[in-house]
Amino acid sequence: MTNKTSQQQTSTLAAAAQAQAVALSQAPVPRVLEIPDVLTVKDLAAMVGVVPIDVIKQLMRRGLMLAINDVVDQASAADVAQDYGFEVKAPKEQERESGSLVVSSSDEEESKLQPRPPVVAILGHVDHGKTTLLDAIRNTKVVEGEAGGITQHIGAYQIELKGRPITFLDTPGHEAFTAMRARGARVTDIAVLVVAADDGIMPQTLEAIDHIRAAGVTMIVAINKVDRPEADPERLKRQLAEQNLLVEDWGGDVIAIPVSAIKGEGISDLLDNLTVVAEVSELTANPDRPAQAVVVEASVDKSKGPVATLLVQTGTLNTGDYIVAGEVKGRVKAMFDDSGKRIREAGPSKPVEILGLTGVPEAGETLTVVPDERTARELTEKHQAESQGVAASVTLEELHSRMESGDVKGLNLIVKTDVQGTIEAVRSALEQLNSDETRVNIVRAASGSVTESDILLASASGAIVIGFNIGPEPGAATLARQEGIEIRSYDIIYRLIEDVDQALRGLLAPVTRDVLVGYATVRAVFSVSRGGKAAGVYVNDGSITRGTEMRVMRNGRQTFAGDILSLKHFKDDVRELTTGLEGGIALDGFDAFKEGDVLEAHRTETV
Repeated sequence: MTNKTSQQQTSTLAAAAQAQAVALSQAPVPRVLEIPDVLTVKDLAAMVGVVPIDVIKQLMRRGLMLAINDVVDQASAADVAQDYGFEVKAPKEQERESGSLVVSSSDEEESKLQPRPPVVAILGHVDHGKTTLLDAIRNTKVVEGEAGGITQHIGAYQIELKGRPITFLDTPGHEAFTAMRARGARVTDIAVLVVAADDGIMPQTLEAIDHIRAAGVTMIVAINKVDRPEADPERLKRQLAEQNLLVEDWGGDVIAIPVSAIKGEGISDLLDNLTVVAEVSELTANPDRPAQAVVVEASVDKSKGPVATLLVQTGTLNTGDYIVAGEVKGRVKAMFDDSGKRIREAGPSKPVEILGLTGVPEAGETLTVVPDERTARELTEKHQAESQGVAASVTLEELHSRMESGDVKGLNLIVKTDVQGTIEAVRSALEQLNSDETRVNIVRAASGSVTESDILLASASGAIVIGFNIGPEPGAATLARQEGIEIRSYDIIYRLIEDVDQALRGLLAPVTRDVLVGYATVRAVFSVSRGGKAAGVYVNDGSITRGTEMRVMRNGRQTFAGDILSLKHFKDDVRELTTGLEGGIALDGFDAFKEGDVLEAHRTETV
């Protein structure tokens, strides 16, 4: 009965997936698409009206192995869209020139536009001094609170320089946070690429350069750690030239400022150049309209509830505004600036923390002010219906393919993180561990502490609970002990990935292989007392031991394979004959020996 029910459920799931795919493919969609510079596979699938698995297949045909949350470059996305019969047009030039690919002022009346502060992103390789540089700029001690010296989240801060505000985004440098860095670059006007003069260009430096170019923003290079004896700024400039980044000293247009974040040297020059670039860019926005913002970070505070850090891009956000961010709605109950001071309104380029959301929005989600609660509810319900359609089809497609293949083993994980933005980074890093033989199955990924609900889900799915910068609630810890569920806590992503990788290796089926342990040559054949014949042999190499399989090789071909019946050294029964010894061997089921036969001893080894 259980098998029949399972088969019915499987058939239902497969049918639902197929119906979802047909519905999506038949949905009316515009035939002209504007492809942004940066988008995910999931976003591209939604744009062309197909399930993400179909987009993944199209990308695979082009040699791109991407997962649903991976970023697709604009050229590849355009090719896929054209495969589905769409005409592709580039983003508006005015949007590119504005430096922000999320919100454009091109549809605003010019008379309503006012200058706004620039938004500056700090990007670069891990441990090259990004946070220390920002620390020197705003004269605080952010870096001291970081686990292992690694920035784990995106932070937004604002300073004033000669009466003019500048907003900074501090983005993580570890390679696992690629998607977060890409999101940081998309909402910025100027990107500061921090490169250590002693290390030079590193892998994450190259990734940061790619993201800056994709975002179409102005780049300024901060050559950090010039105070170190091994610093070599000229070597770094050569490396930049190899990446088609020619600094001004070498006749190019890339501004490169030597700094020492530790000693505070060169900081004023860097800020002056940021101001000049911002003035030349003529950044504007309309503050007299309903606000539109980007969710920089979001989490659940035990006493405050859902908390979101926003970067207002246009308009003015006021306390009491009704807001929508994807599937989450709410009303701004309180608003705080980056120093923790309570404020009532926030204009363009202002980073703020707000309270009043009904849930935790996705980091990078666009937040919009709406007229009333009814509009907010309608928009969130519509967004939920659309996202559930796509997400469900993806899940069902993956489930169906795994059930059909039958040879993919998975490690089920429930991932809980301290903030929403970290989920994307951890998920991306874990998905990179997938192979043809093993797979990480993320059963649930959410922010907040580990709850009893997580433990019950882990018990039902046979999952391990991973906590990143977060611990279990007391009731959850007790339930985990009762249910025998393992909770692993981490504060450094390297250790998390290493442990999961080792666990995946343990899922691999044992591999058995045949090992030749020794061989002997037949020099004589003689009869034995109980009938039959035995072989007088000389052990040429290795050893021949009772319990090993013996193979009789004649003229290079196997004549027989079987067990040892007796093994003697002269007249004594022995357990083993080693290299250089002579002895007698009788095999169980074979006695047609000939002089010159080679007897090989084999054993099966499990790896």
